[in-house]
Amino acid sequence: MLYMIVGEDRPGSLEQRLAARPEHLARLQALQADGRLLLAGPCPAIDAPDPGAAGFSGSLIVAEFASLDAARTWADTDPYIAAGVYEKVTVKPFKKALPA
Repeated sequence: MLYMIVGEDRPGSLEQRLAARPEHLARLQALQADGRLLLAGPCPAIDAPDPGAAGFSGSLIVAEFASLDAARTWADTDPYIAAGVYEKVTVKPFKKALPA
């Protein structure tokens, strides 16, 4: 089943985000290689593709996991959590409707 993982950035965490990004991306690339990643990306803190010093307000990941517990376990070990980037992480089941 698909699950959405929404990470909300701690204010002022851009430096930590940039430092932990390679390890964070490696985990996402592993999901992609397994054919389990539907989409992933950051949420710019301002209305711009490159927010510069404004940074990001969080991230969205939609991926396939065996269960809600498996998705939560995967989310809980994200490098952004260890680096203090995410202030809050929400994991919910997700049902893709479109595009078909």
